[in-house]
Amino acid sequence: MENLLLSAHVLAGILFVGPVAVTTSLFPRFVPVSAPAADPSARSGRSASVARMLHGVTRVYGLLALVVPVFGLVLAAVQGRLGEIWVVVAMVLTAVAGGLLALRIAPGQRAALDAPGDAGRLRALTLLTGVFNLLWAAVVVLMVVRPGSV
Repeated sequence: MENLLLSAHVLAGILFVGPVAVTTSLFPRFVPVSAPAADPSARSGRSASVARMLHGVTRVYGLLALVVPVFGLVLAAVQGRLGEIWVVVAMVLTAVAGGLLALRIAPGQRAALDAPGDAGRLRALTLLTGVFNLLWAAVVVLMVVRPGSV
């Protein structure tokens, strides 16, 4: 049972969290921005249709990624590890990452699509995305290193 849960947890992380990390990172590069007419290079390579697709993948896979912590919690319970500090820290970091995605990144992407703005808003979105991805990287490290594990 543990092997099945561990496999499902890892596969779900790869298949659902991985694409969200990629699409959130790519989104600011493709979303259209308002650029002065004198600077056409500011718009090069930007595509509203690609940005909409990236936003859609972010939303759908973000929802599908909810199974990752569910499998993780069930696995930790089966293994009797729910009280271990690395599991608790990983759960907190996962909740923060999920909240950031749901409350800031996805709405920020939607706002950028609805009203193309300046580069400042995209820089903020890029920063949030970087924090989101660092949170997931920290969770992966915790899963591998398991500090304080018995």
